Amino acid sequence: MPTHVPARIPVVDYLVLDPAPHLVAQECTGCSARYFDRRDGCASCFGSEFAPVTVTDSGKVVSFTIVAHARPGVKTPYIAAIIDCDGTWVRANLDGVAADPAAVSLGMPVHLVAYSLGADSAGTEAVGFAYRPDSPVGEQP
Repeated sequence: MPTHVPARIPVVDYLVLDPAPHLVAQECTGCSARYFDRRDGCASCFGSEFAPVTVTDSGKVVSFTIVAHARPGVKTPYIAAIIDCDGTWVRANLDGVAADPAAVSLGMPVHLVAYSLGADSAGTEAVGFAYRPDSPVGEQP
């Protein structure tokens, strides 16, 4: 008798879980602009053809803010950041770092991590993503 293996589903369509978690952007075939999620047209060149492209799993923090207030049920404070992954900018939260301006720096190297958001009654697990510093805080150059 086969056993049921609980499914894992990504919280966003551009997070691919297998073989290893990674992000996939849609790249305009006309000008190489990249977008997440489905697109009908390119905001840069007005092209309408796109091809999937894997986004590198590592990058550098180019902007961040510490979020102190959120809707009920959302744990604060947390760090929302923009990560430059070899030219593709990803908006994501930082994980594994204190929500303290002294703990984050522009240019800080980070890498993609996937984590469980919880499971439903059937055992289907929702998976989200964030970025973590490459080295412990305090060892940053």
